[in-house]
Amino acid sequence: MKSSHLLAFLILLGLASGSLLVGAANVSLSGILSGDSHAINILFTSRLPRLLAIILAGAGLSIAGLIMQQIVQNRFAAPSTTGTIDWAMLGYIVALITFSGMSAWVHLLTIFAFSVFGTVVFVRFLQRLKFKSTVMVPLIGIMYGNVISSMTTFIAYKYDLVQTLGSWTVANFASVLRGNYEFLYIALPVSLLAYAYANRFSAASVGESFAKNIGLNYQRIVLIGVILVAVLSSSVVMIVGMIPFLGLIVPNIVSLFIGDNMRRNLPWTAYVGVVMVLACDILGRIIIFPYEMPISMIISILGGAVFIYLIMRDKSNA
Repeated sequence: MKSSHLLAFLILLGLASGSLLVGAANVSLSGILSGDSHAINILFTSRLPRLLAIILAGAGLSIAGLIMQQIVQNRFAAPSTTGTIDWAMLGYIVALITFSGMSAWVHLLTIFAFSVFGTVVFVRFLQRLKFKSTVMVPLIGIMYGNVISSMTTFIAYKYDLVQTLGSWTVANFASVLRGNYEFLYIALPVSLLAYAYANRFSAASVGESFAKNIGLNYQRIVLIGVILVAVLSSSVVMIVGMIPFLGLIVPNIVSLFIGDNMRRNLPWTAYVGVVMVLACDILGRIIIFPYEMPISMIISILGGAVFIYLIMRDKSNA
């Protein structure tokens, strides 16, 4: 194993161990090893499901951002800057109103359908633009998302679901328990499929004419990418809530150090996404201990700063 891989593994192991042991409830390694029933119960009911949810959500949203940047041909594209997550929230509210007595799978499919539709609309709109400025694409996406978000809030007010919507708008892993996070496992096969299509997404990122010249169906590749992004975003929104900027900053950080080869980037994108969410989640638990600060607040501050840096860097290197 290369030294860089070993260091990456040790960092992940250290953060994962911290995630299992840090929290308001006292869970110690000695208590777990000695067979303390209270510590073991908290570990398997709350801490371990929370760790798995963090890993799946961090990797899933980061990979979704990487795919979105490839199919939109813009480094500032992500589920949170192209309206995907906003449409997912609209789908969530519609599912609560229309299918309140049905299974969670029906809710997930509704959220997924809204995410796919909204993302396809945005991608089609971009394809019709003659001048696609690097910064203009995310700004249009943010405005587009705000329109959908306002529509969602209006519906939530009408049906007295504002408090419910607010709890999902601010992502927090504190509510993750055994039995209510398993939908996130969808990220595993979707990530493998994204890896299998990595070269095709890279070809699509060069442009439609290039993709067609090498025998690829450009529109089909874009649609597959949209579906993968929507599945990953929908599962995270349904279980955890909105985590802004993650899909934007992680692929850009990875590309700065590794380059633009998607097949090579994808595993590292997933890794960096997991490490970032783990670190922010642990930080959120200790800043105002024994209370927790929602992870979305921490990532919003970090993501906003990185977003501004990337814009200024792109402008200086234009």
